[in-house]
Amino acid sequence: MRLPVFIRENTDRIIADWETFARTISTDNSPLTSLRLRDHIMAILAFIADDIDSFQSKTEQVEKSRGEKPHSLNTTAAEVHASSRHDDGYDMDQMVSEYRALRASIVKLWLAQKTGPSDTDVTDLTRFHEAIDQSLTESIRGYTVKLDAARNLFLGILGHDIRNPLGAISMSAQVMLRLGPSGEREKMMLNQIRDSTERANEIVTNLLDLMRSRLGTGLPISRTSIDVGSMGKKIVDEMRSMHPHRQFDIKLQGDLAGDWDQPRLEQVLSNLLSNAVQYGFTGTPITVGIAGLSDRIEMSVHNSGAPIPKEAASRIFDALTRVQVGETGEHNADTQNLGLGLYITKQIIVAHGGTISVTSDETGTVFTTILPRHAPVIPT
Repeated sequence: MRLPVFIRENTDRIIADWETFARTISTDNSPLTSLRLRDHIMAILAFIADDIDSFQSKTEQVEKSRGEKPHSLNTTAAEVHASSRHDDGYDMDQMVSEYRALRASIVKLWLAQKTGPSDTDVTDLTRFHEAIDQSLTESIRGYTVKLDAARNLFLGILGHDIRNPLGAISMSAQVMLRLGPSGEREKMMLNQIRDSTERANEIVTNLLDLMRSRLGTGLPISRTSIDVGSMGKKIVDEMRSMHPHRQFDIKLQGDLAGDWDQPRLEQVLSNLLSNAVQYGFTGTPITVGIAGLSDRIEMSVHNSGAPIPKEAASRIFDALTRVQVGETGEHNADTQNLGLGLYITKQIIVAHGGTISVTSDETGTVFTTILPRHAPVIPT
């Protein structure tokens, strides 16, 4: 009996055999009913049988073997199955294991009823494995979409809900500071509240920026005419007030006017300076250089500190990456950040059409940013 015919005529046997394995998978949710457990398996089996029977050219065969079959515009049964498994508490490995079990059940039952080999067996088995792999690919894609949506929803809720209480705490601390605390201890505690809420707000901002960049649309940029020199002085002054025992130098050169998103560039410089404070040797200066050239500006931040290992420099702008560089500066590098600052910094620079790079050796570490003076002209 041909394999596609066997699948159609023995669907109930195949599903019953497969369900025995599926029931061994445990999740944090309640055990699934038989109907819920089987959900879209019948439709997936129908797809497999039809796929084996369908005509396939040599080119299509090669494309499918490489996983390059065009993605259907319609949602497939395998994608819906994956979405249901995500909602039922299955992880990716458990969902994939279902396909391994389904593959084994079909082959085992089919071979058990055969009396001898036939000329079509190899072709049927080849097409069968291709069809199973195609369904598995679609399920993984569907599961990933569901996982991304859940993560983005979580980040969105986090960013929306946590900012209100943070704002209230920060405002209360600032009002009390203006009214004047009764003693130095109270003043120190209020300053700590203010600094901690600013830090928490920075974390939320970075998480939301990470979410936006992972959606593939890039970070939103709102360009206005600004002077980067004035912006640089403002951020350096803020860093001096936050770290009064550290030395910050800024050198400005040339025409520093252009069209950029000022809050975003302030975020870039603040991130780079915070990184320099964290990893630079205490007692050594941190230098900011901003130079205006004919069509661009170059902004650099230099600190003296332990060199970044070469193998780490290539991934320093990746999300959730924290580089170990031995001795650190003011803070403990393991606990002060989520590893998002440099990733977000690069995304902002890229959104402006610029580049950012890092060099690091015994003389210190320098982050260099190049920004086009104006937005690139997009051909119509």
